[in-house]
Amino acid sequence: MSKDEGIEKEQRVETAGEEGPLAETPEEEIKRLAGQYEAASREAAANYDKYLRSVADLDNYRKRAEKERADAITFANEKLIEEILPVMDNFERALSHANGEENLESLKQGIGLISGQMSALLRKFGIQEIKAAGEKFDPALHHAISEEENPDAEPGTVVREFQKGYLLKGRLLRPAMVAVSRKPEVH
Repeated sequence: MSKDEGIEKEQRVETAGEEGPLAETPEEEIKRLAGQYEAASREAAANYDKYLRSVADLDNYRKRAEKERADAITFANEKLIEEILPVMDNFERALSHANGEENLESLKQGIGLISGQMSALLRKFGIQEIKAAGEKFDPALHHAISEEENPDAEPGTVVREFQKGYLLKGRLLRPAMVAVSRKPEVH
C-alpha cells in the first residue's frame, strides 16, 4: 500500500467514526446517484402519464357534459309537447265538425272543453294564471296599458284585463296586460 492510499484510508476511517459507516468511494456514489436518477426519472414519467390521462379524462368529461346539456336544452320541452298534442288533436276534431251555423253551439262547447283541458295541462306543468281584474295594480305582475275613470273602483285598481298573465312555478312568465282605474277628474 502506498503512502497516499494509507492516508486516504485513514481519512475514511476518521470520517467513518463521525458519520457512521465508511464513506463511499466516488464510484459508489456515482452508482447510487445514477440509481436515484433512474428511479426519479421512472417516477416522473409515470406522473407525466397520469397527468396526460387526467387531462384527457377531463376533456372527455367536458365534451360529454356539453353534449348532455345540449340534449337537455333540445329535448327539455318534450314532455310538455307530448301532453299538448292531444289538445291540438281535439282542436282539429272540433274544427272538422264545425261546418255550419247549426253546429255553432256544439263548437262552443267543444272549444270550452278544450280550453279546460289546456288549463289543466298548464297547471300540471306549474303554470298559474295571475289574478288581475279587481286586484290592486302590482307592477311586478301587471302591465298597465291604459287608465280608465271608474267611479266604482278605487284608484290604482285593475278594472279590465286585455291579456292574461302567467307565473311559471312562482316566477313571472308573462305579465297581465291591464287597464287601471284612476281618480275621476272634477270639472
